[in-house]
Amino acid sequence: MLAVMVVQGPLALIPLEAISALLIPFLFKLVGAVALWIVGGWLIQIALRVIRRILNRGTLDVTVIGYLINILGALLRVVLVVAILGFFGIQTASFAALLAGAGVAIGAAWSGLLGNFAAGVFLQIFRPINVGDYIRAGGVEGTVDEVGMFVTAITSPDNVRHFVGNAKLFGDNIVNYSTKPYRRVELVAQLDNSADVGRAIDLLREGLRSVPNQYEGMAGDVEVLEFTERGPKLAVRPYTHTSNYWQVYFDTNRMIVDVLGRAGFPVPRIPVAMQGGSTN
Repeated sequence: MLAVMVVQGPLALIPLEAISALLIPFLFKLVGAVALWIVGGWLIQIALRVIRRILNRGTLDVTVIGYLINILGALLRVVLVVAILGFFGIQTASFAALLAGAGVAIGAAWSGLLGNFAAGVFLQIFRPINVGDYIRAGGVEGTVDEVGMFVTAITSPDNVRHFVGNAKLFGDNIVNYSTKPYRRVELVAQLDNSADVGRAIDLLREGLRSVPNQYEGMAGDVEVLEFTERGPKLAVRPYTHTSNYWQVYFDTNRMIVDVLGRAGFPVPRIPVAMQGGSTN
């Protein structure tokens, strides 16, 4: 007679040989799955460490490297789980389709965040801006405080902090004033029609020498810019580093007023035609 298990219920009539034939292969598969999970996890950690070392040798930001490593690690573990399910003989096609559907749903729901994330990665890779740069982008002008994975923090000259989505920032024209060692300050001196233009140019060129923090080796420009009804306009353009831009801007404006005032240059008069009236 066949030996039977001493159990209650329907399993009492199942032969031990049948149970052994089902249980032992399952236990072997379970042990194999656990071993596969441990070995696979160990190999994933090694692969991630190697990839991290390779990325650290490049120009990528540490934050970007951390995000990329975490995403890659999650994807590899999903692949490992699918492989373990296949080892048990479970059909993984439906599981893969479920994951794909979930990915599409998450991507649609988080399209804006994912767009900002992708733009943040490209900002870190291509480096059009860095922390401390003075830029104009995304409708904001100011100094970059932080280039995050989703937003970039910019402090404007009036000391207001702006958070701009990376997708908007990267998709807009980026003007970086800090990449070059100097920039030109654009100022204008309006003269009266009766003024001596040559004398005004010589005085302003001499006055520019007194303005501090100009870029060494780059003399400021003073030239006739255009002619108007009020008189000629002079372009007054010193050169300086971005960090000194506003100081040079204001000091040069003050110098223009002082130099022309002390020299007795007349205040530009508004022509009658521009006043909208008549002398009659």
